[in-house]
Amino acid sequence: MSEERTRTHGEDEIRARLARDLPHWTYDGAFLCRRYRTGGWRATTMAFGAVAHLAELAWHHPDVEASYGSLTVKLQTHDAGGITDLDFALAARIEDVVAWSPGEGPLPGLPDGDAHAYVLGEGDGR
Repeated sequence: MSEERTRTHGEDEIRARLARDLPHWTYDGAFLCRRYRTGGWRATTMAFGAVAHLAELAWHHPDVEASYGSLTVKLQTHDAGGITDLDFALAARIEDVVAWSPGEGPLPGLPDGDAHAYVLGEGDGR
């Protein structure tokens, strides 16, 4: 097994990396956590599908809680018993995909023009 999957990080390092690289994620003492508010069940299930797809490709299995208006993702490398580089890498990829919304350019966004109402980050205005 590679070092990325087995070397766990201490709490100070985890919090520093989150502050620097993933400011919308938190650490609860066991998991890297992110709650996404959504525009409803359809948005929640689509975000869940994106997380599931990314996690499966990374051979990582997050804890996910889905409800009508939110999706919570919790990451920990279970077989290492803590937070590893794998968790940070997957969190960054999830953030890139799930929190993304179209800006200017050729991708127009939703027909009603309200892409930000589709998947919104909890407490961060997105």
